[in-house]
Amino acid sequence: MTLADASTRTFDAQLDDLPVGRTHWRVVIAVGLGLFFDLYEVFLSGTIGTALTAFKVTGTQQQLLLASAFIGMFVGAAAFGNLADRIGRRPTFLWTLVWYSAWSLIGAFSVNAWMLVACRFIAGIGVGAQYPVSDAYLSETLPREWRGRMASWAYTFSFLAVPAVGFLALGLNAHPLFGITGWRWLLGLGAVGAICVVFLRRGLPESPRWLNRVGRFDEADASLADFARGSRVELQPIDRSAAGAAPAQASVPASGSASVPGTGPGPGDASAAAVPQRGSLWRPPYRGRLVMLVIFHLFQTFGYYGFGTLAALTLVARGYDTTSSLLYVALSYLGYPLGSLLSTPLLAKIERKWLIVGSLVALAASGLLFATSRVEALIVVFGFLTTVISNVFSNAYHIYQAEIFPTEYKASAVGWTYSLSRLSSGALPFVLVPVLNASGAGPMFTIVAVALAIVAAAVIIGGPLTMKRSLSEINP
Repeated sequence: MTLADASTRTFDAQLDDLPVGRTHWRVVIAVGLGLFFDLYEVFLSGTIGTALTAFKVTGTQQQLLLASAFIGMFVGAAAFGNLADRIGRRPTFLWTLVWYSAWSLIGAFSVNAWMLVACRFIAGIGVGAQYPVSDAYLSETLPREWRGRMASWAYTFSFLAVPAVGFLALGLNAHPLFGITGWRWLLGLGAVGAICVVFLRRGLPESPRWLNRVGRFDEADASLADFARGSRVELQPIDRSAAGAAPAQASVPASGSASVPGTGPGPGDASAAAVPQRGSLWRPPYRGRLVMLVIFHLFQTFGYYGFGTLAALTLVARGYDTTSSLLYVALSYLGYPLGSLLSTPLLAKIERKWLIVGSLVALAASGLLFATSRVEALIVVFGFLTTVISNVFSNAYHIYQAEIFPTEYKASAVGWTYSLSRLSSGALPFVLVPVLNASGAGPMFTIVAVALAIVAAAVIIGGPLTMKRSLSEINP
């Protein structure tokens, strides 16, 4: 082992073994707030598609309206995951939130359906990177023993967005404020809230692990010291005598230009760190993990986003009026934060891989029961169970996918594979809505169950074990 390897291992070990401190909780809160607007945007697709009557959207326009934000998220997740490996986790957070806010606000003033579709697509580009970058940031900064539980707290807070969207859509659809239709309020509120998060996130430290990997050693040590002060512990000295041999990229000046103050280098900064060598992703064991995640993200959306974006339309297709459908869905959406909360103790006790597989089986069963129940109370109960299980599944896989790739290209790998879930989500209205209209909710949710079975098989075959293991152990 070289001195560079030893210094990296010492650095990582100190970061992994820190007690939980105030800086860790700042990260959890800030990430949770940012992800709130990712989910706000995702689940806005379903409610806005049902509540929007001003433009009388039908057929292709309705499908494009449902799909536009997801297609934008596909572009954003693929592009900005790479950007996070070049310029850092923190500035990418801020750039993408500003982008989302601007276009969401413009969308609130749309004069026709096509303008709204375009604005939803462009806003989706900004919000698409939030989960890949957040997953990478949480996995790199949280202590090993607490990584799963603390990340689940960030996700739990973010999932408060889902019932918030449901009840806001229900209230604003029935009672527009100041003569302004509800969907315009929904877009405007998302934009204003995201801008507030930008200012809260400016004080976050950059990922020490990422700084260390790209050769910005002074900044890496300072960021690690920030976490150590928050945990009230003393750090061991790190021998940097062989730093030049470390697997680092070109150094990025701390004074890189950016239009958001304090963000470091901007997306167009020519001095940004070199792109990590992606050829390393195609050697074992990462090649198999990439293939597993590609299959995973192409099909997991059928269960997760399929319910979230099409539940209201499913009930309308079964004969319930718009207001009743939105009410049942809003009540079901209460399960999202509760499911995320439930995942916290489960993640501490159950191996991530098997928690994902078990939740997939339960999700398929509850979705089918929601689709076939004819008693209104049971529709709400099974809808609620579906959302509870969805977020046990979601929290487990978001933590899991960030654990199984090295820091140097973690955000790129997660962003690229996760972007496929956004592309798949964008295709869902064109795949599932015709089945819903032609054959009903039962056959549509049968397709969903088959897709989830494919996901479970991929994880069983290609997924490594990660629980309570250091990132260095998981990623040799």
